Amino acid sequence: MDNVADFMILPDRRFAVSPPLRRWRIAYHIICSCRAMGILVRKQFAAIRRVPSYVAIDVDGHSAPLTTFTKVADASSLRSLVKERRLEDLHRLGGSAGLVSALASNAETGIHGGGDDLSSRKAAFGSNTYPRPKPKGFFHFVFEALNDLFIIILMVCAAISLAFGIKEHGLKDGWYDGASIFLAVLLVSVVSAVSNFRQMKRFHKLSAECDNIGATVVRAGRRQTVFIFDVVVGDVVLLNIGDQVPADGVFLQGHSLQVDESSMTGESHPVDVDAVKSPFLTSGVKVIDGYASMLVTAVGTDTMWGEMMGSITSETSEPTPLQERLQGLTSSIGKIGIVVAGVVFAVLVIRYFTGSTKGDDGRPKFDKHNANASDVISGLVNIFQDAVTIIVVAIPEGLPLAVTLTLAFSMTRMMKDNAMVRRLSACETMGSVTTICTDKTGTLTLNRMEVTQFWIGNEQCTSTTSIAAGVLTLLHQAVGLNTTGSVFQPTSASEPEITGSPTEKALLSWSISDLGMVAEEMKKKCVIIHVEAFNSEKKRSGIFLEEKESGAMITHWKGAAEMLLLRCSHYTETNGSVKRIDLEAKFKLEAIIHDMATSSLRCIAFAYKNTTGAEGFEANRGEAPRLEDTELTLLGFVGLKDPCRPEVARAIDACRNAGVGVKMITGDNVFTARAIAIECGIIRPEDSEALVVEGQEFRNYSPEERMKKVDQIWVMARSSPFDKLLMVQCLKQKGQVVAVTGDGTNDAPALKEADVGLAMGIQGTEVAKESSDIVIMDDNFDTVVTVMRWGRCVYNNIQKFLQFQLTVNVAALVINFVSAVATGAVPLTTVQLLWVNLIMDTMGALALATDTPTRELMEKPPVGRTAPLITSVMWRNLLAQALFQVAVLLVFQFQGESLMGSSEAENNTMIFNTFVLCQVFNEFNARKLEKKNVFQGMHKNKLFLGIVAVTVVLQVMMVEFLRKFAGTVRLGWGQWGICVGIAAISWPIGWLVKFMPVIENPWLQLRRYVKASD
Repeated sequence: MDNVADFMILPDRRFAVSPPLRRWRIAYHIICSCRAMGILVRKQFAAIRRVPSYVAIDVDGHSAPLTTFTKVADASSLRSLVKERRLEDLHRLGGSAGLVSALASNAETGIHGGGDDLSSRKAAFGSNTYPRPKPKGFFHFVFEALNDLFIIILMVCAAISLAFGIKEHGLKDGWYDGASIFLAVLLVSVVSAVSNFRQMKRFHKLSAECDNIGATVVRAGRRQTVFIFDVVVGDVVLLNIGDQVPADGVFLQGHSLQVDESSMTGESHPVDVDAVKSPFLTSGVKVIDGYASMLVTAVGTDTMWGEMMGSITSETSEPTPLQERLQGLTSSIGKIGIVVAGVVFAVLVIRYFTGSTKGDDGRPKFDKHNANASDVISGLVNIFQDAVTIIVVAIPEGLPLAVTLTLAFSMTRMMKDNAMVRRLSACETMGSVTTICTDKTGTLTLNRMEVTQFWIGNEQCTSTTSIAAGVLTLLHQAVGLNTTGSVFQPTSASEPEITGSPTEKALLSWSISDLGMVAEEMKKKCVIIHVEAFNSEKKRSGIFLEEKESGAMITHWKGAAEMLLLRCSHYTETNGSVKRIDLEAKFKLEAIIHDMATSSLRCIAFAYKNTTGAEGFEANRGEAPRLEDTELTLLGFVGLKDPCRPEVARAIDACRNAGVGVKMITGDNVFTARAIAIECGIIRPEDSEALVVEGQEFRNYSPEERMKKVDQIWVMARSSPFDKLLMVQCLKQKGQVVAVTGDGTNDAPALKEADVGLAMGIQGTEVAKESSDIVIMDDNFDTVVTVMRWGRCVYNNIQKFLQFQLTVNVAALVINFVSAVATGAVPLTTVQLLWVNLIMDTMGALALATDTPTRELMEKPPVGRTAPLITSVMWRNLLAQALFQVAVLLVFQFQGESLMGSSEAENNTMIFNTFVLCQVFNEFNARKLEKKNVFQGMHKNKLFLGIVAVTVVLQVMMVEFLRKFAGTVRLGWGQWGICVGIAAISWPIGWLVKFMPVIENPWLQLRRYVKASD
């Protein structure tokens, strides 16, 4: 044997060789050569394929020491690096590694992140903000309110009246009429400006909150979520699907990263980003696939996004659909007012020149024998002034203001209720929603995943003592490496900090606590070569890794249990033996999945495959390599419990009572989906199986069959984002108003297609939020119902104010027209009419547009897309009140002096006082369109009570103290009692008239009756 050893070790030594030894020598050289070649191939393969597919965080505390940033030598090159996209500049700066070092950062642990460090970086490179356009000032809104054609005409008339008044009566007594009109116009304009200015500030505040999105960074080795405006140069930012790139930077490490640069370039095709050919990431682009870490090199106005946003003026003046409808109504009413004012002007002019208009002394105001130009011009100006005032009062300018007020009020209150409105029109549309398509996880459930069952093969495991070491190692790899979550543990004695999605956090926590996984040790033992991120179509994710010690190459898969089982040919037992899946074994495994699903558990399977080298890949030319996913070995199942939110059943019941259907669209299997739907109350146990379908089944329906069945489908399981989009399109084609919840990037098309898109604030990606109309901050379905309640409240508040204002408009126009034709005089002066206009427009809008949602709002069916703004109920209420006011004031006008025994001045003051008080009492009637008890819940609306009180106090001041300004005289207690008593009659009238039945759309009913009689 010594000779054999010498021969093997010293092959150059010459001695006689027997044939057997010669054969041994040849065999030895072949074995050594094969091993050497195998090692070389493996190293070369790893060098080519080893693209890190995750952001690794050093958890053992042995990373390079963290340093605080001081300064960088070539700051200007850094700022222009990503803008100019020059690879040679990046190489000149030392590549990504050189940039990391120059910016005192670390690719694994990020920057130091202390106060001094962040301050130094902001001082050197600026903050990640851009200059916003200066908001409009208060006086801009005052000018905007005064910049109305009829207001300008009225002020011109006031100026002429002021000039003629001073000429006729002197400065001491002649300035009252003209100056009073100026003061009244200014008062109306200032109050309107204050209201609009406050709403503008609210909108800007909410807009800023919408823009302040989150970004995940690594600082001092710990993952943190910071606002995008707090990102600094040198930060290591972690990017996942759906994220918005928060600043300019360069790619550090990652896998299959693709971004959508359409917001910057206008081109919608995805752009691949890697460390070699295209390492630059531009601020504002969206991640559509893969994940990576990037180093921030420029922020704020040094980025292309910052430059672009700084030059854009953000306006919130785009009208909502309801505002557009109201503007049309305003225009129509204004035209009627112009016609009435024109007739009044013509009648008054004719009466003036025919001598029918008498002055205070009883003589005609116009005497053709003694007339002079000054008196004629003054008389005509006063007539024209009255006509213009009628137009100003007739045009319901408060309608758009009421919409703005109620939207701003609703948005503010919804923000407190965890709903952030991104588009104003969504507030209105939510009131008309007929169907809500909702996700399950986190919306209907608590999103607190916990592993409650664990199976290896067909054996349920309660402890790890019976599990073979090799199986346990495979489980550690399957859970700890095939994940987008992370574990941070500064010391072995400290509690691990686990981050990631709720599912990933639950699996990692279970693996650490129950399986004894030590994350940092496991990561040191393996090298991840390739990753396939989770795919909503395949419902699984996979990794290809190499064990450093053994050199073994393993493909791991994790995903939906019943779908992964189809790709498995073998299964592992607890003792480590591997058995083939025959029909009997398959039946047992499927039964395990079914039982977990019917118990409302999310069933996830783990599978693996031992491979060698490139066998783990399937690659086609021009395509990214794909992991092998056939002939897998099933490693085990876990069942995760995510309990339903306790308030969901009540919320879904409220939707059902409100005539709104709720459909659940989920990626879980049919059995889990049905169990959760029953638990939530979406479907009842006795409902037919046809109510629950799989996405593929729905997708394969013919268009006619799909349209026929879509209303009966309440749960869609194993659905893809395309299935959700398809359902939304079908529902909209059937005339439904659809709201959709979504959280993923792939949900963006459905969110945009829906009438109202609702993105999840916690689990939702930035792409989903960008595509949505409202962001649900707590991911809770109960908040969705709250938003719908507020949407109905917006519409209801507008209808209340519309009824109130049209009552005043009808009464004022009729009174002025009849009085002008009959007596040649308008009973209400210009200042008095402007005061009524103030009560109607601004104060009425404030009082009625800020009511909170009531319970009865959710007891009615949704309002249709084309439902009339003024319903038959509103016409009944407003006509009753308008006729009452017209009758009372005309009696005052023609018989008031004789009935009350008062002077003309007192009678005119009582007409003005009664008219205003009628509006005060009618504000209470307008609070409830159908309910007889108009005082219900009034104590909760302190603003309403405050405005009514202010109106009454100001009216007393107008009558008793501002007599010259308002053209009034003092009234006695009895006269005040008569005014209040008559105005209070509007309450019993409002109560009695609600006993009258109404016919919705009476013209349609009449047409049907005529057709039936023919």
